[in-house]
Amino acid sequence: MAEKTTLARPYALAAFKVASERGQLEPWTEMLAFLAAVVDDATMKRIIADPRVEWEAQAKLIIDIAGDRLAQDGQNLVKVLAENGRLELVPEIRAVYEDERARAEKRQKVEVASAYKLTARFETLIVDAMKRRLGCEVDLDSRIDRSLIGGVIIRAGDMVIDASLRGRLQGLATALG
Repeated sequence: MAEKTTLARPYALAAFKVASERGQLEPWTEMLAFLAAVVDDATMKRIIADPRVEWEAQAKLIIDIAGDRLAQDGQNLVKVLAENGRLELVPEIRAVYEDERARAEKRQKVEVASAYKLTARFETLIVDAMKRRLGCEVDLDSRIDRSLIGGVIIRAGDMVIDASLRGRLQGLATALG
């Protein structure tokens, strides 16, 4: 995964630069999301991986599928990726692009895993606390992980706050050792 991200980074940064200069951050988010869905399709994956399908045909197919969802700059990106055999990197390009966009907009994605569905009040408390701690706006993404038994695990970039019962039990087991 890290290797794919490394390969995707120059394309993502170029896309971000174009989008930023033209004031088109949201349209690029939409284009990259659509392209990621297209190249993630099982049939499309086979076409992209097939050495008998020339890059021009791959690019034309994706551009035709996209129709008016791709601006000229988006079509150019598809052509460059196809020519360089990098179409499979679109999901990573999208992720790097979104990270750059969040950084530029002073936002941070915060992931919360909890044993049970969080109430709106508790989500608000987490968002407010993370805003204070990170000093930026927070986009909260929560999911249920029953293996936590109770509590939550909060991830924001490299920071991990494990306030789960599973984490506490593992800590106790280590201490007793």
